Amino acid sequence: MRETWTFNSAGQILFGRNAAAQLGDLCRSLNARRALVVTDRVLVSTGLTDRICGALRGEGPNGIEVAVFDGGEPEPSMEAAVRCEATAREFRPDVLVGLGGGSNMDLAKIAAVLLTYGGHPRDYVGDGKIPGPVLPVIAVSTTAGTGSEVSGASVLMDTERHVKVGVLSNHLRPRVAVVDPLLTVSCPPQVTADSGIDALTHALEAYTAVDNADFPLPPGETTIYQGRHPLGDMLAERAIQLIARHLPTAVRDGENLEAREGMHLGALLAGLAFSNVGVAVVHALEYPIGGAVHCSHGCGNGLLLPYVLEFNKPARIETLARVAELMGVDTAGKTLEAAADAAIDAVRALKQAIGIPERLRDLGAREDQLRGFAETAFGIQRILRVNPRPVTVTDLEGILRAAY
Repeated sequence: MRETWTFNSAGQILFGRNAAAQLGDLCRSLNARRALVVTDRVLVSTGLTDRICGALRGEGPNGIEVAVFDGGEPEPSMEAAVRCEATAREFRPDVLVGLGGGSNMDLAKIAAVLLTYGGHPRDYVGDGKIPGPVLPVIAVSTTAGTGSEVSGASVLMDTERHVKVGVLSNHLRPRVAVVDPLLTVSCPPQVTADSGIDALTHALEAYTAVDNADFPLPPGETTIYQGRHPLGDMLAERAIQLIARHLPTAVRDGENLEAREGMHLGALLAGLAFSNVGVAVVHALEYPIGGAVHCSHGCGNGLLLPYVLEFNKPARIETLARVAELMGVDTAGKTLEAAADAAIDAVRALKQAIGIPERLRDLGAREDQLRGFAETAFGIQRILRVNPRPVTVTDLEGILRAAY
């Protein structure tokens, strides 16, 4: 079977120091005159929200009218999305500006759906449930991790079912992604670590995914994910290099602009890769775990990552050997298997260096929960089919027990 793949992104990407200063011009290029900034109280308290609102308003008679919704949450609930929509409906914006990490950007994206088509966030859970284009979103990332500024996903907490769920559609991709490394300088060390290991997870899951030609999509189903392809590989490789080189420094010294810029670029490239290729077992397992123990998405992903790589190693030995090289490991004289093991060890070492917990018990998970986590994760076939090795519930439970 031959490959057939496409590539989607944000409509425009603006990268660089002080890129956020151009927000007013970006809004006007969209013929927008009213912008709702979707953010959280922490970013309001730091003054960053005021800076962004100032950039939007600009000077003179052509400024943008701005309002703020500051009800963003670390792991946004469906209820927060409904509240955001209510604020937006009253203000009647022409554009939504998602300011913050993935949580706030995801909140802006789902609010844009609700403003356009109505209903409840639960109506759109899954792949391809959004019928068409939505109100324009400008995504302004303040962490280097989620890739939400270019992705077609919005991840929400379903508090009734105690699980994170995903809304997937290329219609969710922001109209503009503003990636300004200066906005990440104030990001606290733990958030930098959690976001950064999330970005590495995105790059590695995309790089080790099932091949596009073998992607097991059932007849009649559609998805934004397509399996591994050459453009995704190129983006993921560079992302792995940048993150391995810069993440420890960014966590240790947040004022280091070279590290901040390298991480923001690495996270962007990882976002471009995974949002087309797909994510797999790490994410499927993190959704129920995060819903139960309330860890950050990045922390849960980072904890699980080496255990999932170990499970996938038989299907991706050559790829993991290349990962070792990308992460700066000297593989001269090593067999492919030894190099693949060295890659997994390098991920473990990076995880330790930035303070990601080693075991699920460290997050407060109980052993009697593991089977339930595996069963819930097994139901998320839309991403499990991206994995290079088919998995059973027992396989998933085995990974969790190894990580426990």
